[in-house]
Amino acid sequence: MDVVSDAISAVRLGRPSFSRVGMKGSWCVRLDPYVGAGFAVVLKGGCWLRPDGGAPISLGVGDTVLLPHGTGHVIAGSPVGAAAAKKAVPFELWLAGQRVRPEHEETEILCGKYWLDCSRMHPLMAELPEVVHLPSRVGSHLELRAAIDLLAGELDERRPGACVALPNLLDLLFVYMIRSWMSETTAGAWPGALGDPVTAAALRALHSDPAAPWSLDRLAAEAGVSRPTLARRFTALVGRPPMAYLTWWRLIRAAALLRDTPETLAAIAGRVGYGSPYALSHAFEREFGTTPGRYRAQAADRSGPAAEPSAGLGAPVRQ
Repeated sequence: MDVVSDAISAVRLGRPSFSRVGMKGSWCVRLDPYVGAGFAVVLKGGCWLRPDGGAPISLGVGDTVLLPHGTGHVIAGSPVGAAAAKKAVPFELWLAGQRVRPEHEETEILCGKYWLDCSRMHPLMAELPEVVHLPSRVGSHLELRAAIDLLAGELDERRPGACVALPNLLDLLFVYMIRSWMSETTAGAWPGALGDPVTAAALRALHSDPAAPWSLDRLAAEAGVSRPTLARRFTALVGRPPMAYLTWWRLIRAAALLRDTPETLAAIAGRVGYGSPYALSHAFEREFGTTPGRYRAQAADRSGPAAEPSAGLGAPVRQ
């Protein structure tokens, strides 16, 4: 596994929920803050998005917006001021009253949520800004553009296998949005860490086999540098020394396995590099402030739903 895949897999819960919506005339809807990441893709027309505490953003056809931290926001057909934002109709209430097909409207948007476990988020995900706006530009973000085109095609026709294709395309969209942000941003530590050949090589090694008996010597050899060079560059870019990062990542992986699998504590200990369930339990409680058993029970209570499309292929259609 690479770092970005691991960072996403560690927090993702269930399947994304989504709706294909159409609007015309004067409209303004609000989505309240939520646990997870929101997204919107403009398929036709244009609109404005105003995040809580932020300025309005103009969106055109092909534009994509990711709200990685579930920031509340308003979407409207025209620029939204503070007064108009307060009068916005709650999205769920507005959606329930729709009676038309989105493709018959002036503006068409695919929007939804990725359910995330934000209790132990990888720092790569944590440092994403409140709003990631990826405008549609000729020649830019070709993979993201292709994913949007595929999504639009699946929404236009009720094709065999669509119920499998759509959630997987939405997962792909999530990856491409993060990847596109990383390729453009000049802020944040993690794009720099993954762009540094020494640190990136060490991270790849640790994420490929976190259960291996890693030492600083072995990791430095894997990265092709001396121990002091690895320790200095890794710590400066990642924010913690290599072995401290490995310990933390092993426990994050253990938490994900407790949340997502029925495996025993002994089996999980072996998969993340601990010699016994007792050793893992002791380290886990020190890091998380709770036992693995209690964590598993609590995770089951707070898991997001394995959401399905709201109607048909995601369109809020009421025949």
